[in-house]
Amino acid sequence: MSSQNTDVLAQSLKPRHVRMLSIGGVIGAGLFVGSGHAIAEAGPAVLLAYIAAGALVVLIMRMLAEMAVAAPDSGSFSTYADKSLGRWAGFTIGWLYWWFWVLVIPLEANAAGTILHSWFPQVAVWEYTLAITTILTISNLFSVKNYGEFEFWFALLKVVAIVAFLCAGSLAVFGLMPGSSTQGISHLYDTQGFMPNGISAVLAAILTTMFSFMGTEIVTIAAAESREPKKQITQATNSVIWRIALFYLLSIFIVVALVPWNTPSLMKAGSYQTAMQMMNLPYAKQIVDVVVLIAVCSCLNSALYTASRMIYSLSRRQDAPAIASRTTRSGTPWVAVLFSTAAAFLAVIANYLAPSAVFEFLLASSGAIALLVYLVIAASHLVLRKKREARGEKLSYRMWLFPGLTWATMVFIVGVLIAMLFNPQHRSEIIATGLLTLAVIVASQIVQRKRATRKNAEMVAVRS
Repeated sequence: MSSQNTDVLAQSLKPRHVRMLSIGGVIGAGLFVGSGHAIAEAGPAVLLAYIAAGALVVLIMRMLAEMAVAAPDSGSFSTYADKSLGRWAGFTIGWLYWWFWVLVIPLEANAAGTILHSWFPQVAVWEYTLAITTILTISNLFSVKNYGEFEFWFALLKVVAIVAFLCAGSLAVFGLMPGSSTQGISHLYDTQGFMPNGISAVLAAILTTMFSFMGTEIVTIAAAESREPKKQITQATNSVIWRIALFYLLSIFIVVALVPWNTPSLMKAGSYQTAMQMMNLPYAKQIVDVVVLIAVCSCLNSALYTASRMIYSLSRRQDAPAIASRTTRSGTPWVAVLFSTAAAFLAVIANYLAPSAVFEFLLASSGAIALLVYLVIAASHLVLRKKREARGEKLSYRMWLFPGLTWATMVFIVGVLIAMLFNPQHRSEIIATGLLTLAVIVASQIVQRKRATRKNAEMVAVRS
């Protein structure tokens, strides 16, 4: 692979790539399987948790889009944090975000390998995991169009699956599904009420559901590699409300309407499979397995892409090794892709060789990164918006009710972080993420001091 002298990314993503990425990018395995845990935790009132988490994502995306439309960048919120809060902030949130997606790579690859192994047990899980990761890594190495094309079809299949579920579920709710053993919406209240475990369970479910939406922001990173980034970002952000309402709120509503919240299989098999089995749909498990396999491959593909673009952006800002900004003739940051994949494999090796407590800490360290990213986006927006208004700049895309809504969002995020600290299930995540964040902040200060020392030495050399 030969690299360009400019080391710039190609703008090769087509409008249909970005459009489908924005539609399907928010749909992960957490919706099909993980939502069952949230339902079992909060009961039908889990809908309130999804509304709260979804509203937060809508507001964060609106702020991020305002900044991205004004200055599209593959580093997205990391770059904006650099410009607004200081170099340490861009450095810290960029590396934390990269670490989050690096850990996602082996987790999703293992999930995909486990599904394939259940179909074809003669091949080991690790062999499937290695093959899937290798295929998608090679795909990401050639051109961003490959990522866009893979993600286009992954997202399309996920959307088709959800629409089909919504249609079948709606027929069952109205009593029009032949052979269904459940109908109506009575399960919203007939099993110990709408909020059987109280408001505290709903608050706990918010923490669970919030991480299902992580990845919505990827479209602002990907749009920077399209020919009309401002247009693509605007369209994607404007559609985020109906995407969350359709894919999450409506589908979860159908599940809790048709399935009693305390059904044991919600935790074991997941919400979609349980609902489909109660509707007596044939091959429910096999169908959900195929959809989940597509979802985890999509997430793995996006993790490789996002991690590589973030470290590429950090490298361009001299906050990561310079070699990570090297690109191929097609404008692909090949070193960044390989570096991210290699880090993911090291995490897998740590899982096998290191004590279990070590890998558990690594996983826990990413637990609150999503919230930190959201908090930094809101803080960056607050600063950059005031700076642009002071310069008299006209913004073509704006956050609503500024600055009140931005401040309210920040207060809400801080409140959630505090709630996590006092929740035994999430306390370890806050502590681990906090320790990792402090370590990265210290690293940023060391890097800045070395950079300053080098500049001073160069200035002295020039003067002499």
